[in-house]
Amino acid sequence: MKTNPGSLANAVRFTYIDHARSLFKEIVLRAIGCSLKFRTIFISDIHLGTRGCKADFLLDFLKHTESDKLFLVGDIIDGWRLKKNWFWTQEHNDVVQKLLRKARKGTEVVYVPGNHDEFARDFLDQEFGQIKVVRDVIYDTIDGRRFLIAHGDECDGVMIYAKWLAILGDTAYVTALTLNTWFNAIRRKLGLPYWSLSKYLKHKVKNAVAFISNYEQAMARMARERGADGVVCGHIHHAEIREIDGITYLNDGDWVESCTALVEHYDGRWEILHWADLRGLAPTDSLSDQVPEESFSIPAFPLPTPTRIPLEATNKAKECEYSSSPMPGIPRSTVLSEL
Repeated sequence: MKTNPGSLANAVRFTYIDHARSLFKEIVLRAIGCSLKFRTIFISDIHLGTRGCKADFLLDFLKHTESDKLFLVGDIIDGWRLKKNWFWTQEHNDVVQKLLRKARKGTEVVYVPGNHDEFARDFLDQEFGQIKVVRDVIYDTIDGRRFLIAHGDECDGVMIYAKWLAILGDTAYVTALTLNTWFNAIRRKLGLPYWSLSKYLKHKVKNAVAFISNYEQAMARMARERGADGVVCGHIHHAEIREIDGITYLNDGDWVESCTALVEHYDGRWEILHWADLRGLAPTDSLSDQVPEESFSIPAFPLPTPTRIPLEATNKAKECEYSSSPMPGIPRSTVLSEL
């Protein structure tokens, strides 16, 4: 059978065009245009006031996302660390201003304090700059389910029975985080990709793995006792979406290393956004040279290749280094999560 050269050429041309359109669509999406609009966004464990806070990444996220509701699920400001050593940059101040601006422009912003910003629990049921402060709250999903929103330190045994140990563990974790920063600086010099030493240790230490599992189970039980269908929390710096004995467990991660947020789409889907991956940046990269908020110039933001993580629901837990991963010999403490 003869093959028509013209038909073959057209087939190749149309295949190329389809691929180009698909690639362009992905590039536009990853450039973060007006498409990142969600029903609700959940973020926690920002730890403003610490050197580990990725305030520049969070600012980038807040500039390029919109939502009807925004929940701040605890550890937004790290009061523990600020008491020990004052650290507050202009970027940290910009994050606060950006959150206040969103509230002024119509986004319903709810603040659920955690253990690191427990000072805010003295102002429950009050509003500051149109941001409401609550201990916890029941959230109605678009499909009619009821989710409990709580930071999660309520289910942290160390926080409940030995807070001094959590504070001690935090100091140890800060040291580990500093070592990790230098470790990855050397890797970058050698042309190697980012690799989290603390994340590796967290998954290798049996006590740490067991703690995460026990914590998730405890949060699911608390939600069930409150008559909820699911729970949204933070605290352990381990982003996750999973079902636990009929309860939907969701953890929005952190903004110290993994830079993750939890979102509910208008069609009822839930998704963890790994912002550093979505933007094609390593968690240690700088966004100081980014373009103005109004601009969406692609060259200003290194874009990931089409094979990298797409904007889709994912259960993959990418936790942050400034997390509550227990170190060897220290019982599952919010180690590092001064929270």
